[in-house]
Amino acid sequence: MLKIIERTKIWFAISLSIIILGFGFMVYRTSTTGAPLNFGMDFAGGNDIQINIGKAFSKDDVQKIVNKYVSDGTVTKIDGNKGVEIKSGQMTDAQQTQVFNDVKKKYNLKTKAPTSTERISGSVGKELEKKAMYALIVANIFMLLYIGWRFEFKFGAAALISLLHDVLITLAFYSVFNRPVNSPFIAGMLTIIGYSINDTIVVFDRIRENQRKSRRMTNAELANTSITQTMTRSIYTVLTVVIAVTSVHIFVPSIREFTEPLLVGIISGCYSSIFIASPLWVIFKNRSDKKKALRKVAVSK
Repeated sequence: MLKIIERTKIWFAISLSIIILGFGFMVYRTSTTGAPLNFGMDFAGGNDIQINIGKAFSKDDVQKIVNKYVSDGTVTKIDGNKGVEIKSGQMTDAQQTQVFNDVKKKYNLKTKAPTSTERISGSVGKELEKKAMYALIVANIFMLLYIGWRFEFKFGAAALISLLHDVLITLAFYSVFNRPVNSPFIAGMLTIIGYSINDTIVVFDRIRENQRKSRRMTNAELANTSITQTMTRSIYTVLTVVIAVTSVHIFVPSIREFTEPLLVGIISGCYSSIFIASPLWVIFKNRSDKKKALRKVAVSK
């Protein structure tokens, strides 16, 4: 039987160290850039240009053209690799025209204007940021209510904290490595929450089963036994998902903004289900049992 609960302080210290590191980078970035994270165009606003090149082209060549005018431009192949989408939060309308003219000259395009251009304002980005936050809060509340009803409140509280852990770990990763935060990131975060809670419920369901079978076990023994019984399943499931998502991340560059937070969150979710949620349940359960014992003593007197 694995001794997971006995090393609770170690697991908590590892997570806390990563979160504090990420928070430190957020404070530093706020002092230098005015924003805790590298908010992408979806949140900060900017230009989105799509150009139909109509033939095979080098993404690196287009990126070099964009880099002449702005430092934050991202280039993505679209339309079966015969079109290009250019996004930038710094690009002005004049620079947008210059980029298009350079691409037009480079590939001898006959078109007189880009396929489409879109300007996203900062106010739209702030509204999107607010709605994204609401979505995360609502998702967590409903999951807490479901687990509280399906199991008991102590399970729900432990699961909710482990979900918050996954969100903070992912944010820490994005802060430390200065990765752009945008709409696909929010979609990835919601997917992470759903995946992580599923893995946590598997462990909690086994704890509940073992509670009925082995009433003489301590809470720590119950958790250790249940984690040991579900560990192999958790590892195999995570490996399968990570391999699939990594393959998509490598071979489908257009959705990397979605798959990147998924990879971080899935690994964090597996860790939190075993090393965060279960130890938290033991802590909450021990406190509850202690209070019940004190009440019995008080009543007997």
